[in-house]
Amino acid sequence: MLQNNALLAQLKQQIRDNTPRVEGVIKATDRGFGFLETDNGESYFVPPPAMKQVLHGDRVEAVLKEEGDKKSVEPETLLEAGLDRFIARVQKREDRLAVIPDHPSIKAALKARVKRSLDEQSLGDGDWVVARLVRHPLKPDDRAFFTQIDELIAKTDDPAVPWRVTLARHALEQASPQAGDDWPMLEEGLTREDLTATPFFTIDSEKTRDMDDALHVEAREDGGWRLTVAIADPTAYVAEGHAADLEAQTRAFTVYLPGQNVTMLPEVLADDLCSLKEGEDRPALACTLDVNADGSLGDYRFFAANVRSHARLVYDNVSDWLEGRDGWAPEPGIGEQLQALAKLTEARSQWRSEHALVFKDRPDYVFDLDESGNVLDVRIEDRRIANRMIEESMIAANACCADLLAAQVGHGIFNVHNAFEPEKADAALEFLTAQQIEVEREALLELPRYRELKRALESRDDAWLDARLRKFQGFTSMSAQPGPHFGLGLPAYATWTSPIRKYGDMVNHRLIKRVLKGEQAPAEASATLTEQLTERRKLNRMAERDVKDWLYVRYLTPAAEAQQAFEAEIVSINRGGMRVRLMANGATAFVPAPLIHSDRDKVAIDDKEGRVQVEGVERFKLGDVTQVVLTEAREDTRSLVARPAA
Repeated sequence: MLQNNALLAQLKQQIRDNTPRVEGVIKATDRGFGFLETDNGESYFVPPPAMKQVLHGDRVEAVLKEEGDKKSVEPETLLEAGLDRFIARVQKREDRLAVIPDHPSIKAALKARVKRSLDEQSLGDGDWVVARLVRHPLKPDDRAFFTQIDELIAKTDDPAVPWRVTLARHALEQASPQAGDDWPMLEEGLTREDLTATPFFTIDSEKTRDMDDALHVEAREDGGWRLTVAIADPTAYVAEGHAADLEAQTRAFTVYLPGQNVTMLPEVLADDLCSLKEGEDRPALACTLDVNADGSLGDYRFFAANVRSHARLVYDNVSDWLEGRDGWAPEPGIGEQLQALAKLTEARSQWRSEHALVFKDRPDYVFDLDESGNVLDVRIEDRRIANRMIEESMIAANACCADLLAAQVGHGIFNVHNAFEPEKADAALEFLTAQQIEVEREALLELPRYRELKRALESRDDAWLDARLRKFQGFTSMSAQPGPHFGLGLPAYATWTSPIRKYGDMVNHRLIKRVLKGEQAPAEASATLTEQLTERRKLNRMAERDVKDWLYVRYLTPAAEAQQAFEAEIVSINRGGMRVRLMANGATAFVPAPLIHSDRDKVAIDDKEGRVQVEGVERFKLGDVTQVVLTEAREDTRSLVARPAA
């Protein structure tokens, strides 16, 4: 008997070994069937009955079946579930509880149970929850999908749903950290210079509460300017290893969302004790730096100080005044400084354009919301002279910080940006060569050569070329070791000017203070910390984008119903269509291929080159500005759909 069983098992194994199989990721469709896409780009049909055993995003091993020329697969083994922790909406039908994942490609209601600490009676139909997949049909001993509801995020009628759901989706904190009101200054062994009589000023948005930089500037007799940058000093109150410090390290950044900020530090520190409020004495870490008449940086000196802001200024007011518009005017002593800072800014900007690199100005889009979170308006805020004055001052101060930490400490928290990742350099080189742009590989990887290349490319003023190159470019990351910042064209860059909102800046503050006291520096930041800072910044940006997408859909629903036309820039092109940014408000919309032309066969999309042909003629390309008509605003997927204007 045992021998027969062994033979049967051996036979089954032989059959299995001889059955062709493929591995890939499941892609669901709206029509019940799906596809398995392999890592090498092959695609296999998954029939509707088999799709009931999997979810969009599952990585599976599947049995390959062939009937004549037709191939299909039947998923057999789950390698990695597409769902783990996910956001969902509650579905209550009589005595049955289920959840519907908040995912555009997963429509199925999945049976659910409630975590013991959560009261099932508190959940209503349509409520938003955090759930986990605990059973999967392709797992051993599991026969069906089953989930567990771990947390109630928001009731279905809560006006704060976009914010609460988005923060929960990215596992970000829902509120600022809690702390008491008693925050005595620490005894740090630092001598603080008294600059409370020096007329510092701040320039921020009208609603800013966490003001972390104040400036004082004066013209030098021998030409150029002397700029003092005073930065709020939370490490004067928060000791390393304190509970508030550990919480700030976990959060890494303040999360800025339309209508809501979730601070990194307790609000009593971020918005009060540390904020450089007008007329209030505050501890600060400061840097006085010389800017030469040609915009180059001269000597600099870091020091601890006590400062007082003598004027709380607003970007638009300052820009209006400097541009000669009637209305607001500063006090005389402040006005002279603003004029000097404007001249410094132009000189510094010119120097960076010739010796480093300058980002192209893009407008900011600001949401005006009512108390319920409804969008009243989306305003365009251009990068005017006052914004540039603060930007240039901070870049100069951060360049000095990078120089100090590299020379005196050897490590810190540096922003490192490679223009092209080494593994993408060859592809970028091939692309440039195809555009008749002669360049050596070193120009993509070495900063001095890259600066020359970048300036040459910008002189072409070719939006398509810029957009295509971005596909090969790298992202900014945090590093404990100095490294070049190709985006700014600087050999090193370390921020210390936003310690209220960035934990890496708090780390750099503490290192600067060690230098000032002549103390030995601690061990450099761990890779765990720098990776966490990089990842949290990415999550924060994704959360900001997601909330904006939600608000845009609500705001633009009437425009979609009215089939309103907008001027738009084409920002990406893929096989399914193209994505555009509406220039009037910054919203992004998708233009699917079937809406480009009624006959899909007459549309040829080259996603690699970023070009779209209609009836054999090129109609669209990356970077083009074109007219589109909004056709749909889908709140379930927080997406806008558009078609080309006639």
